[in-house]
Amino acid sequence: MEGPPWPKGKKLVHLDLKGAPPRVEYLYRLIELFSQLGVDGLLVEYEDMFPYDGELKLLQATAQPAYSREEVLSMQECAKSKGMEVVPLVQTFGHMEFVLKHRPMWSLRETAPCVGTLNPHREEGVRLVMEMLRQVVALHPGSNALHIGADEVFMLGEGEESKLWLASPGCTVEQLFLNHVTKVAQAIKEAWPHMTIIMWDDMMRGMSQDTLKASGLVGLVQPMLWDYTPNLDVDTTVSLLEKYCGAGMSDLWAASSFKGSTCVYTCVPSTQRHVDNHVQWLKVAAALSAAVNLQGIAITGWQRYDHLSVLCELMHVALPSLAACLQTLSHGRFSAEAQGKVAERLGISSVEVEAIGRTTADESLFPGRRLAELTVELNSMLNSEDIRFFENNMFFRGWFSPYHQQRKMVSPLIAMQIHSQASTYLTTLQEKVAAVREEMVRLYPESTAQEWIEEHVSPVTAPLQRITEDIRTCANEMVPWNMLPL
Repeated sequence: MEGPPWPKGKKLVHLDLKGAPPRVEYLYRLIELFSQLGVDGLLVEYEDMFPYDGELKLLQATAQPAYSREEVLSMQECAKSKGMEVVPLVQTFGHMEFVLKHRPMWSLRETAPCVGTLNPHREEGVRLVMEMLRQVVALHPGSNALHIGADEVFMLGEGEESKLWLASPGCTVEQLFLNHVTKVAQAIKEAWPHMTIIMWDDMMRGMSQDTLKASGLVGLVQPMLWDYTPNLDVDTTVSLLEKYCGAGMSDLWAASSFKGSTCVYTCVPSTQRHVDNHVQWLKVAAALSAAVNLQGIAITGWQRYDHLSVLCELMHVALPSLAACLQTLSHGRFSAEAQGKVAERLGISSVEVEAIGRTTADESLFPGRRLAELTVELNSMLNSEDIRFFENNMFFRGWFSPYHQQRKMVSPLIAMQIHSQASTYLTTLQEKVAAVREEMVRLYPESTAQEWIEEHVSPVTAPLQRITEDIRTCANEMVPWNMLPL
């Protein structure tokens, strides 16, 4: 039996551009697909892909060019033509790694080792944030909402200025957080009175209703409660939302995940895991009181956990998961009918990307499908025990141990066998990697393909390459290499 579908509000898809930013042409194809899947808007986290100018130009990416002003505007026009709004997300407190990593900004960190957290005591920090927001808002003339981030403000209160401030009676880390966010939100409202301000909720979860009521945030912001786990605790989540509502913040958002929340280095997502997350969110929505005004849900898709972490699942390989999650929200559960709609819409036989199969040759149904197939194939090879743990096989451990290598005393016959197997694996991998790279650079910058390969492939191929070279050196001490029948 199906439960109630997602009750009301908007369905936003999160575009995380701080890793593997799609080429503009691919972005248009994605927006078209999102529209067909029933998405109402985009939550766009530009980070260093925004074309900041003036003194902020140093924030632009260097691995690949940031989007141009024209591209940012055309992306919005594309979304608007499909009936979707665009909500920019600009971090204003925590996760400011892409800003505070730059040497001229070092003095604005809360603590030197924590690259992501802004020092809340420096006026130049607030001016920096407001200038970032000014440039982003100026390039989003049709947007009526703005997400100011403010999640995971690590090490807050650990800076020297914060310690001095906290030494005063009645001063707490909670108040330190609320003071900064309130200051930013008030400045936004003064500059753009029409703007709806959304923020992540996690830093407020432990705060009492009285603290939230007295914070000055009531009427200023709409908290967005995020939980990406497949076993989300429904009762706890409902209690949190009701607490915010009881504090006067009745306009609330949910945030789920369709990718990028399993493990920091995950390559291929599990659709079922993310569907389960949405099933739990449906239970939350059904249990809320009428006083909670649910504005909608942001379905997040992280490309990185933060600016300085490795790439996780990329967009192309997670589209079946996104489609499945959206159908789950529409149907109240991931029923056979919902699964059938995803399969038909994307032209696939399975919603799990590791077994998607093809039911049509029409590439337009699933933008990036060929790259998704190649990614899955290569990932399977890279995780094969025979390849990943090559040095654990019997012949390697028995006839080419560190003892043998150090003394260069090996059996040429068996060394030749080990060399042959390692070379075969290397060749197979290199051929598949070449195909992945060729397809990946069609959808993402060259820098993304290079990073992805160095991250996922090189740790596997480098040991195999070293083994072939070491075997050649050692075997040559026993018999001339050119005399071995390789």
